[in-house]
Amino acid sequence: MIDVERILVVGLPLPELVAYLEDFGHAEEWDPGTVSCVRLDDGPVPAGARWRNTSVFRGRTTDLEYRLDVREPARLRFVGENRTVTAVDDLRFTAEGNGTRLTYRASLTFHGVAKLATPFLRGEFERLADGVATRLPAAAAAKGT
Repeated sequence: MIDVERILVVGLPLPELVAYLEDFGHAEEWDPGTVSCVRLDDGPVPAGARWRNTSVFRGRTTDLEYRLDVREPARLRFVGENRTVTAVDDLRFTAEGNGTRLTYRASLTFHGVAKLATPFLRGEFERLADGVATRLPAAAAAKGT
């Protein structure tokens, strides 16, 4: 398993940041690996809402189906799966002044033969997490204005 974590401060009040991030379709704006993220159901975003996420990683395109597994006032957790990997994005929020401290943790568990590559992929996922830490605050602030 690969775990990466970043702590960042976003210039939006906690409820606004949660409202922005609970729609995983916005991952196109803040996740450097995501090229498309389309909602598979309609209406408000309850726990259980689903998206198809298409990402490019090391030159290869992959699709995962994500669902909003936990939806709380200060926590969101998305679980994405395909036959090769299970990805968990766990976002925890704390009010900080006029903004919000976000603890972003991504965990990836590879299955089958892909599991053998786990030790060699950590650096790539660390770089992706750095990209999230750079892009997410600006993307969220742009939506909040």
